[in-house]
Amino acid sequence: MSATAAGTAPWWAGRRALVLLFVLTLPLVTPKIRGADEIEYFSYLRSLVFDHDVEFGNEYERFYAADPRGLAGFKSTFLDRRETDTGRHINFAPLGCALLWSPFYLLAHAGVLGARAAGAHVAADGFSFPYVAAACYASALYGLAGLLLVHDALRAPGGIPEPAATLSVAGLWLATPLLYYMTLAPAFSHAAGVFAVALLLWLTLRAAARPPASVWAWAAIGAAGGLAALVREQDGLFLIVPAGLLLHHAISGREGGAALVRGAAMALAAVVVFIPQLLAYRALTGRFGPSRLVARKMSWPSPHLLEVLFDPGHGLFAWSPLLLVAAAGLALLVWRRRDAASVLLALALVLQVWINGAVESWTQAGAFGSRRFVCSTPVFAWGLAAILAALPARRLRLASLALVFCAAWNAGLMVQFGLKLMDRQRLEWPRVAVNQVSEVPRHLARAAWLFFTDRERLVKEEP
Repeated sequence: MSATAAGTAPWWAGRRALVLLFVLTLPLVTPKIRGADEIEYFSYLRSLVFDHDVEFGNEYERFYAADPRGLAGFKSTFLDRRETDTGRHINFAPLGCALLWSPFYLLAHAGVLGARAAGAHVAADGFSFPYVAAACYASALYGLAGLLLVHDALRAPGGIPEPAATLSVAGLWLATPLLYYMTLAPAFSHAAGVFAVALLLWLTLRAAARPPASVWAWAAIGAAGGLAALVREQDGLFLIVPAGLLLHHAISGREGGAALVRGAAMALAAVVVFIPQLLAYRALTGRFGPSRLVARKMSWPSPHLLEVLFDPGHGLFAWSPLLLVAAAGLALLVWRRRDAASVLLALALVLQVWINGAVESWTQAGAFGSRRFVCSTPVFAWGLAAILAALPARRLRLASLALVFCAAWNAGLMVQFGLKLMDRQRLEWPRVAVNQVSEVPRHLARAAWLFFTDRERLVKEEP
């Protein structure tokens, strides 16, 4: 029986609901670049377009001059130090965001040149508001595209009925740090990363559901995997899903030779797409690899594997309890379906836990939430959708109310974080919970007014 025949909403209604939610959140998008990571991503774009190189000294100087107090730490790491082998300024970020943002950035540049020709006084220097806004709104749009791909994958080939598919996507969007990184801090890589990972998994699951997929289809999957690694290197680990499916086909005796050819095409496409990053590494560090300063931060046995999940001050599930439910749902999905795709999705999440637990800066102190897990949203969506799809109609309504509560909790944390009502280095319990009901309502009206009238004042004001 189809979802529509069963009395649930058709798939296109869910897609329209997600687009409507996106339109409602658009006023929250803040076209601003403040922190080190954002400057690194944007500097790639500005340097490639205007200077035609990957030397970022002038970009770093420009951002530091605008906020020397706030970027004192940035200066000591990125302005005062150089790569030892090349003497170039350090940039730990990959260039995938710059590539994804570039069409919007170039359109902004064309618009600026046209406006200047008409007599407008706007700087055509790559730094002025239209350029920054282009990158930030591009991130928001990529985030939406990623969410729509997740929704589509849940519906077909996932077979998740409505409204469970839409509720899972909307819930994970509004009740986790993804909302923050699509709106208040879009110049980070996470919204673009959700798009790249969602595209990779969407292509993979569609190809697996409609065998035999062509060599070109698997090459496209590899290209999407290369793009995911370009946006954030650790997201290349999601290639375990298509690679595992091909291996499963080969071992099970189904088209073993064809699986090998498709795997080779996938791997070649991934490498070809990742070549720009290898060239950037070479120019920056003198070798085809990231800065040695990054490599020294990694401990491959992943000593913080459990802490990144359960630590009360920094853990993923402490920041976003809904993700614990989604993780449990993923385990349930593996148990019920016992198919290769479900197992590989769970394995992909385990690999993300491992790589995040291997980083010296595993606490992600100063960030809103466990941001390094934001790109795992497409995998979490399968787990949450599995639970919602298993609920009868009455309980699904209660689950919807629970999702609204989780979204409100996340919004309250965003208010606390933005107004410095909490320790921005970690969660403090029960202070954070008390603030949600005592401080957030008291500050909400003024914060909303300043947010839409004078955001810079809001950032600088003390609580």
